[in-house]
Amino acid sequence: MRSFPVELAEFLKARFPYLYIPTWEEERLLDVIKEVVRDPSRIRTVRDLFTWTVTDGMVGADSRMVSETQSPLKALEFINKYDQPAVFILKDFHFYFGGMAGRPDYPVIRKMRDLAVRLKQSPRPKNVIITAPTRVLPVELQKDVTIVEFDLPTEEEIARLLHEMIEVNRRSGRIAIDLKPEEEERLVKAALGLTLKEAENAFARAMVRDGRVGADDVEVILEEKRQIIKKTGILEFIRSPFSIDEVGGLENLKRWLEKRKNSWLDSAKRYGIPAPKGVLITGVPGCGKSLISKAISAMWKLPLLRLDIGKVFSGIVGSSEENMRQAIRTAEAIAPSILWIDEIEKGFSNIGSSGDSGTSTRVFGTFLTWMQEKTKPVFVVATANQIQELPPEFLRKGRFDEIFFVDLPTQVERKEIFRVHLRKRLRDPEVMRDFQLNEEILETLAHWTEGFVGAEIEQVVIAALFEAFSEQRSIRLSDFEKAVKNMVPLSVTQAEQIRAIRDWANVRAVAATAREHMVDYTRQSDRSCVPGDDDIRRVRGGRKVDF
Repeated sequence: MRSFPVELAEFLKARFPYLYIPTWEEERLLDVIKEVVRDPSRIRTVRDLFTWTVTDGMVGADSRMVSETQSPLKALEFINKYDQPAVFILKDFHFYFGGMAGRPDYPVIRKMRDLAVRLKQSPRPKNVIITAPTRVLPVELQKDVTIVEFDLPTEEEIARLLHEMIEVNRRSGRIAIDLKPEEEERLVKAALGLTLKEAENAFARAMVRDGRVGADDVEVILEEKRQIIKKTGILEFIRSPFSIDEVGGLENLKRWLEKRKNSWLDSAKRYGIPAPKGVLITGVPGCGKSLISKAISAMWKLPLLRLDIGKVFSGIVGSSEENMRQAIRTAEAIAPSILWIDEIEKGFSNIGSSGDSGTSTRVFGTFLTWMQEKTKPVFVVATANQIQELPPEFLRKGRFDEIFFVDLPTQVERKEIFRVHLRKRLRDPEVMRDFQLNEEILETLAHWTEGFVGAEIEQVVIAALFEAFSEQRSIRLSDFEKAVKNMVPLSVTQAEQIRAIRDWANVRAVAATAREHMVDYTRQSDRSCVPGDDDIRRVRGGRKVDF
């Protein structure tokens, strides 16, 4: 891919009249433009450089202001009459295109259309560069204006900034440097997606926080990225309190994720492997799909962004497509990152219907194309309860690396789920005076809750604690037995739906449960498996693949 200076030089030499560069980084862009227009090896003809703002008017490279050019029409007239090779930078000129003003300034637009012809025919090369934090372009200028993307700082630029800041503080002796090469790479990768100013602020904050620079300062950098997300309104930055150890079972999925940890770092390039695209997790409701989605963020130490499809669709014509593009740009801007879409079938289940004039189809198409062709390390985690409702093109290979099916937890998994919840809640010695958490107790609880999902097991623990709390005593095993007997599990109330999704997953998805945990087990036919009930065998869903 060509660098921005090379691309800019080509546009200038080809005498493109108007270049529109959307960016927040005016200073960094100005430095690059100065470097290009002063280099005869790039553009052959060295050119004068002027910058315009509504407050100062035209200002030359020598910092001298051109009088009476604050008006946009006067500025354009100055460009028209200037008779030397030059490049003119107009800052925040989108205001006159109908940006924050709401209504376009038609005399300015008409003047620009007239000027475009004269710029092309001028005996001396002249170009106009428009910079703005957002892209606003009226229909009248679409054929005359060329949009040029100015990417955020590269990894090399951020690494150079970090080195400079470290050297300055090392000489002063005020900051302790505690960075290994791989930890420095992790810090730089974490800062990708920030502007140079934002990265500088993040590094400076990390340095002054505890007087040192170390690998644990990644969290400070992620805080800067949270600020970016908060301003979009479409994405939500999730602070994940869960570790992968708090997810009971699903060992096959965990091993798959562990093998792909750090695959976006430079060390992975030696193996010629790409960054993973994403994973689709489907299965029985309440079995931990959302929980493990959040735990991936903590496991990989990457920011977790939640995309609410409902916020993408809005009432203004054309805004839904732009909302999706903005969400994608934001996720890529702070890459490497994790983009989480919960219950994705609710957003994309009615593709092709005529009720929205094709809006949902266009939004879906934008998302599909991005998933197929994305080059930035954005790992997509999508969860679905009713995966049959998703369009078939969404499920084909190339969109996701793998589709995992999360079934009802096995005996071993239920033990682990009970262990996680009991250890998290039972911390007071008085509450545990008559209760001892051991393998035998866990085996008993797991046996009683045959057919229960993870969320129901958590509610069993909570209900048992309420029993003890109501009588102000320590918890007992009988409290759990009572909670189990009073709860009708999802495997009973939605038996037909679970059977249908299992049939789908048997040939289309990989089981999230490890093969060694899929020992023969029994599940009751009409009631939870409390002592005394009759049990029957059932078949688990998902292809048996080990990672």
